[in-house]
Amino acid sequence: MIIKISNLVKRYGDLVALDHLELEIRRGEVFGLLGPNGSGKTTAINCILSLLKYDKGTIEVMGRPMSPTAYDIKRRIGVVMQNVAVFDEVTVRENIDYFCGLYIKDKRERARLVDEAIDFAELGDYRRFYPKKLSGGLLRRLNIACGIAQRPELIIMDEPTVAVDPQSRNKILEGILKLNREGATVLYTSHYMEEVEHICSRIAIMDRGRIVAMGTNNELKAMIRTGEIISVEAVGLTPEVIGHIKNMPGINSADIKDNMLIVKSKRGKSQLAAIVDYFNSRGISFSRMYSEVPSLNDVFLEITGKELRD
Repeated sequence: MIIKISNLVKRYGDLVALDHLELEIRRGEVFGLLGPNGSGKTTAINCILSLLKYDKGTIEVMGRPMSPTAYDIKRRIGVVMQNVAVFDEVTVRENIDYFCGLYIKDKRERARLVDEAIDFAELGDYRRFYPKKLSGGLLRRLNIACGIAQRPELIIMDEPTVAVDPQSRNKILEGILKLNREGATVLYTSHYMEEVEHICSRIAIMDRGRIVAMGTNNELKAMIRTGEIISVEAVGLTPEVIGHIKNMPGINSADIKDNMLIVKSKRGKSQLAAIVDYFNSRGISFSRMYSEVPSLNDVFLEITGKELRD
């Protein structure tokens, strides 16, 4: 295991931020950590990095106990936090060189690593720019380049794509997967479920300072009651019709949302054909109907009962 957390407790007065947290992250994973605001994600990360004292428990990183003075471990960790942390007074290249220089003292090796980080983040055309001249997406890419320039074994990314345009977000996600293919383990938090579904090999959901569910994307989806989700655009969807659909075998719920009928079925056999037959028997016309499997967002809502941005 590259990270092993056992029985971790962190309190802020009467508030229990981490409640006997147990978590193991395997070497070579892109591990997603999800949770509503206040669930304990950032507190857990700060404890892993030994930036916070905790009340009880143990943390091992790379097979050894983590502590504030474990500098030999810390130099093998890259950190990219959601708040951009660069210097406005120096250029893109000078920023990356400074952060890389905290770990790599040999000037020739550092120059090579800085150039690689610039290429990785596709900042070659901006190396002489000052950060205040960069767009939000480029600034995020600079933030990532500063965090990974020393080629860390473990990279911790806490919402690195907040307020980033879709094109820049895609480049960042592609870069994370490339880092992982090259050997880095990544701990990744995000409020964007599609990102986590796309890049993470395993996912944990936190709530109230505990892990409440963990597994692969498909394993998490298998944990919930919801199976197929059927969306229908139709006319004549009276309360009586919706009531009949709710009472059909294998149906969990039926509701109107944004002028669409949304039907959630139980796991198992498809209910699409049964709903089509029912509409035909009642003479109800529909312009389109489609079904989809549950998303990670559906899993999150059912397990926590909360919107991710709560």
